[in-house]
Amino acid sequence: MTDSQKSDETAAVANDEAVEVIETTEAGASPEATPGTASNEPVTPRPAPSAAPSPAAFAARPKAPAAVVPAAPAVSAASLAEAAKWGRAEGDGHVFLTLDGEEIAVGQYPGVSPDEALGYFARKFDDVIAQVVLLEHRVESKAPATDMQKTVTHLREQLAERNMVGDIRSAEARLEALSTQIVELEKSEKAAHEAVRASELAAREAIVAEAETIAGQDPAQIQWKTSSARMNELFESWKSAQKSGVRLGRSNEDALWKRFRSARTVFDRHRRAYFSQLDSNNSAAKSAKEALIAEAEALSSSTDWGYAAGEYRRLMDQWKATPRASRKDDDALWGRFRAAQDVFFSNRQAANDQIDQEYTANLAVKEQLVVEAQGLLPIKDLNAAKKALQSIRDRWEDAGKVPRADMGRIEAGLRKVEDAVRDAEEEKWRRSNPETKARTNSALTQLEAAIAGLKDDLDKAEKAGDQRRIKAAREALEARQAWLDQIQRSASDLA
Repeated sequence: MTDSQKSDETAAVANDEAVEVIETTEAGASPEATPGTASNEPVTPRPAPSAAPSPAAFAARPKAPAAVVPAAPAVSAASLAEAAKWGRAEGDGHVFLTLDGEEIAVGQYPGVSPDEALGYFARKFDDVIAQVVLLEHRVESKAPATDMQKTVTHLREQLAERNMVGDIRSAEARLEALSTQIVELEKSEKAAHEAVRASELAAREAIVAEAETIAGQDPAQIQWKTSSARMNELFESWKSAQKSGVRLGRSNEDALWKRFRSARTVFDRHRRAYFSQLDSNNSAAKSAKEALIAEAEALSSSTDWGYAAGEYRRLMDQWKATPRASRKDDDALWGRFRAAQDVFFSNRQAANDQIDQEYTANLAVKEQLVVEAQGLLPIKDLNAAKKALQSIRDRWEDAGKVPRADMGRIEAGLRKVEDAVRDAEEEKWRRSNPETKARTNSALTQLEAAIAGLKDDLDKAEKAGDQRRIKAAREALEARQAWLDQIQRSASDLA
């Protein structure tokens, strides 16, 4: 039984109506009940059961005596007027559809008035139109186009059964327009789907490309903690895309997954190899630093301050050159090495502090000697200053060492006086040097002769009135005169 037959049968028995509706399109309808046949025998109404019976049930059930036919559901005057444009009903309940100028028998609703019979078949058309309107709203709101074409096909089939009364051609035209709109909607949905799919494919490609970039880094340079965290994030992104993203097709999915899985495999292999080598290196570094710690601890009790301090410098250089162990181990090893150094240098500092206390008295003596030495400045009598400075030096040596913190200051005070005496000696030698005097006298003689010649040239140029020669002679004379004045001053210093 078709869906239209089921709806017809249900409508005929609704509201406890006990009327049998006979349609030309029902399967198994008797020839006697079909409009347009020779039989004019009336159909006897039967009581309606509590649920819609099937045609087979009607056939098996014995005929009941005639009963009063209850009224069919009321039809509005507007609906009847519209239905009357497209069909008519006869007194025996036969209903006809007018289509393209021809009448087509659509069925029979016996035992009711012609208006009721016509209204029944008009309501069937209204039901189809209601579904058409609903579909138009869905298309207009761009609802998912899934099964929309199936709905159009189903409604077309219902209209093609010719078991209803209404503007069939108008309904078919609306369905045709809907079919075209649905095609466009499907194209739009497909384009949107392809765009989303392309975006999803690009996102997956980006995940794979980044994973391959991470896996392709130099294992010796890679930041394993950061890269491992990022690789895990990419894997979570991949799983999320697999679970809720757009499907990319089996070939694309498989190809991308193989690349992603390969990148993760390479990354994991490099990481395991790196950390295996790191463990080996850490073990070697730890052993080397344990040996340095043993030497440092052996030196910690030494009182040979100079030698031990030099050895600690050597051990520190070796420590810096030794590769680091793991962070935890290296920190612990450094703590032990530093502790051994601290013991030695603390002992040395304590010894130096004791010595500095003994040197405090010496400091007072040398401070007084510095004051005495600075009293020689400025140097007026070089010989007397040298004799006094030698006496100060002798007493300086006898005074002994001073605290280390004051050594630089006190030595600088005496050095200032020594430098002044040395400068005075050099200045005296420079003035009394015979070679310097001879060179100065020779230069004076040459300049005096040159100046005399230039004066003669100037006189000749002035007599001749040659301005160019006058200017040149004057400039040369002025220059030599300046040199002569400077050499004469130097000569007076050497006198």
